[in-house]
Amino acid sequence: MENYNYGIFKTVMNRRQFLQYSALAGAGAMLPSGCAVNPVTGKNQLMIVSQDQEIAIDRQHSPHQFSADYGIVQDTGLNRYIGNIGRSLALGTHRPSMPYSFQCVNATYINAYAFPGGTIAVTRGILLELKNEAELAALLGHELGHVNARHSAEQMSRGTLTSLVVGGLALAIGSRDAQMGEIAQQLGMLGQGVLLARYSRENEREADDLGNRYMVDAGYSTHGFVGLMSLLNDMNKGRNAAADMLFSTHPMGSERYETALRNSRERYGPSASLPLNRDRYMDNTARIRNKKEMIKTLQDGDTLMAAKKYDEAFASYKRALRLDPGDYTARIMAAKSLLVKKDYKNAMKYAEEAEKLYPSEGQALHVAGFAAINLKRYDHALEKFNRYDQILPGSPGVIFFKGYALEGMQRIDQSASHYKSYLQQVQQGDYAQHAYRRLKEWGYL
Repeated sequence: MENYNYGIFKTVMNRRQFLQYSALAGAGAMLPSGCAVNPVTGKNQLMIVSQDQEIAIDRQHSPHQFSADYGIVQDTGLNRYIGNIGRSLALGTHRPSMPYSFQCVNATYINAYAFPGGTIAVTRGILLELKNEAELAALLGHELGHVNARHSAEQMSRGTLTSLVVGGLALAIGSRDAQMGEIAQQLGMLGQGVLLARYSRENEREADDLGNRYMVDAGYSTHGFVGLMSLLNDMNKGRNAAADMLFSTHPMGSERYETALRNSRERYGPSASLPLNRDRYMDNTARIRNKKEMIKTLQDGDTLMAAKKYDEAFASYKRALRLDPGDYTARIMAAKSLLVKKDYKNAMKYAEEAEKLYPSEGQALHVAGFAAINLKRYDHALEKFNRYDQILPGSPGVIFFKGYALEGMQRIDQSASHYKSYLQQVQQGDYAQHAYRRLKEWGYL
C-alpha cells in the first residue's frame, strides 16, 4: 500500500480518542432517558438502556468477541456440559427469562466474561485452572451476577462504557492488554477484550455476592466459591501474564477471598456438605486438559509476542502445533507472528490451513486476506474478505480492505463505495487517511 507499512501498522485510534469520539452525548438520540428498578436491589437506578437494547447490543457484538477469541470450541459435549450448569444456575437468578447462553471459546488466556444480554463465555485457559464443577458454577454464577445486576447497562447509562453503545465495533480495534493488541491494530481487527465491560470493585463485590448465592441455591458447596476466589487471589499475587486480561476487567483483591471464606463459615455454612463434583468436571473437561501442555505453550508464545520477540514466539507456536497439529488457534497465532515478520507467503499458508480446520470461523479468512493484500493478490484477498463478511458482517476493517483490494484491481467505483462506507464509521487513523485521500484524488469528494 502506497506510503504505508502493512507489516508494522500504526495504531488506528487510541482509547482516549475513541472515548472522546463516541461520548455518550452522541448517543442521546438513540437511547431513552430515565430510571429503572434494579432487579437485584429493588431500588431505582439511572438506566437509559432497556432490556431489549441490552439483548440487541449483545447479539450484535458478542459474535465479534467470540471470533477475536478464535471462535467457540468445536466440542459439543463440553459446551453442552457448560450450558447445562449455566442454565441450572440461571433458573435461580433475578432475571431468569433472559436469553442466556454459555460457551467455551478457544482463547488460551485466563478469563470469563458476560455480555449484557446474557451471553457468557469461558476460555480454555481458565478451564485448565479450575479443579471441580462447583468452581465452574462459581465462575458462571459470578458472570450471571454481572448480567442480573445490569452492570454493563449501568456503565452505559453513566457514560463510562460507550464502546458497546456508539460505534464501538467500528472504532475500538485495540486491545486492553498488550498481548496481540498491536497485531489486532495492524490487521484492522477487533482486539481481545475490547468489547468487554471493565468492572469496578463494587461491581465485583456485588457479582461475588450474587454468584455465591446462585451456585449454592443450585446445589453446590460454597467451598467451590472459596476455591475460585483462592485461585484468583493466588494468580493476582503471582502476576500471571495469561491472567492480565482477567484482572484488567475484573479487579481482584484479597478482600474478595476473605469474604468468600467468611461466607463459607457463616452465611453459607450449611451448604458445606453439598457436592463439588470433581470427578464429573474432570470427565467433561478431559479433552481440554489433555491439551494443557499445548495451551501453556501458546500462552508462552503470546507473552513473547507482547515482548516483541517474534522469532521466539513463532517457535513457541510451532512447538504447540507439534503437540496438536489440528489446533485452529495455534495456526492463527503462528500466522499472525509471521505477518509481523513480513513473511506473508507463509502467513497465508498457516491461515488457509486454519480455514480448513474451522471453516465457519472468520478470523482465518481475515488473516489470509490481509496476507494476500500484502502479496498483491488482490482478487484472492477480496474473495477472503467477502467470505468473512458473510460469516461475520459489520467489521469496518473488512470494508476498508475490500476497498483496498478493489483499488488494486482498478475497480475504482466499487473501491470508492467501500471507502465511503468505511469513513462513515471511522474518521481517524492511517486507514481513514488513505481512504480519504483516494476519494479526493478520484474526485468523489
